Amino acid sequence: MLELDLQIATHASAPSEAQFRLWCEMGLRQRAADSEMTIRLVDEAEGRELNHTWRHKDYATNVLSFPAEVPDELLDIPLLGDLVICVPVVAREAVEQGKALDAHWAHLVIHGCLHLLGYDHIEDEEAEEMEALERELLAELGYPDPYADDELGDTPTSETPGKDHE
Repeated sequence: MLELDLQIATHASAPSEAQFRLWCEMGLRQRAADSEMTIRLVDEAEGRELNHTWRHKDYATNVLSFPAEVPDELLDIPLLGDLVICVPVVAREAVEQGKALDAHWAHLVIHGCLHLLGYDHIEDEEAEEMEALERELLAELGYPDPYADDELGDTPTSETPGKDHE
């Protein structure tokens, strides 16, 4: 069971809660336990402020992942963490990358969920494992390979504060 708290802090158009739930459930399906998470949809000002605060980068990025780091013995809820998604950045990237907007949203949400589960893409081997899982999950939803046109094959799409992705 997924407990999803969707916070909308922007006037920009975004997918429905049902779409977010579907994408999260797909990204988290390897987790047998219940899950609780928050997705906060923000504008560029808040996205930039959070990216600056947590990653010391002075621009809004598409997705920030904040895994919950609470010891199990202190908290008896299945808290995974939070995703902060900058809606205008996602829309702009979809156009720039020639991707369908819903496919890009699905990719970023699944990617962020995998970060909450502990996946990363800092090392090449980790990136290959994470990208293969993303491709598989997105294909099951009928979406194309998000890395098909990526010349380098390893373009991080979300960032986890406290970890160096550059």
